[in-house]
Amino acid sequence: MAPLYVPPQRVEVQGVQYGAQVTSTAYPPFGNAAPTAIVTTVVPLGSQSTHMICPHCHSEIDTATKTSPSVVAWLSGCIICILGCWLGCCLIPCCINECMNVEHNCPNCQAFLGKYKRG
Repeated sequence: MAPLYVPPQRVEVQGVQYGAQVTSTAYPPFGNAAPTAIVTTVVPLGSQSTHMICPHCHSEIDTATKTSPSVVAWLSGCIICILGCWLGCCLIPCCINECMNVEHNCPNCQAFLGKYKRG
């Protein structure tokens, strides 16, 4: 005999996300009822704002982005400093967009949606 209860399967994705679809059956069917399927579309997050539906407040949004220096920027700055350019030139990698991580948040509910990491 089949089990009477199957706990729901939950898929949590955080960080860099690339396009995929995840399907899981939440509860087993009772009698002749069809199984319930939950379909979640994973939206790719990049260096620019992304158009999506917020999984927290369910609003259609363009993500709010905030940049911060990546590990590559900090290492490049340290190497530049060691080579003798310590009077401000070592901070140049922290101003280059290609050396920045990008954090995506919902502009409505301020929920964290993911982070695009460089290097």
